[in-house]
Amino acid sequence: MGFPIGYTELLLPKLLIHTLSFLGFIRKLINTLFRILGLPDFLEPDISWPETPSRMPEFYSVSAVLIREILPVVKFSDLVDPPDSCAVCLVEFEDQDEIRRLTNCRHIFHKSCLDKWVGYDQKTCPLCRTPVIPEDMQEAFNERLWAASGIPDFYGDYSQINAL
Repeated sequence: MGFPIGYTELLLPKLLIHTLSFLGFIRKLINTLFRILGLPDFLEPDISWPETPSRMPEFYSVSAVLIREILPVVKFSDLVDPPDSCAVCLVEFEDQDEIRRLTNCRHIFHKSCLDKWVGYDQKTCPLCRTPVIPEDMQEAFNERLWAASGIPDFYGDYSQINAL
């Protein structure tokens, strides 16, 4: 019976496929070289190439933004008896580093490490899992979260209808 033949081997030989992919690579290489030389419109005037690669904007949840507003940022040099390294990235702290200290458990982390952690919609300490928001601030945090979502307006209108 023999081995089954793939669809690409039936219509296009492997040599042709490899040649076309090599030519595509050469085309991308030439376009890149022309962009580096400042001639992006020389080969293809229809296509406008960006000057710098654009980075996708980062979107954060509302709770992450509120937590970042609540947690203070201080310089590492201002702390008394701090730990040697950040528990998230395991890099030693330096005097000029910006850090965040959690109010419940008193653990400290680099500002960027904790911001990234909170950006993943985590609401607990990365080390001990204590809630980031203290209990006395939880009600105010929830109110701000509801207000930012626009839901209180909806329920406010609905509750007025039920009151009639």
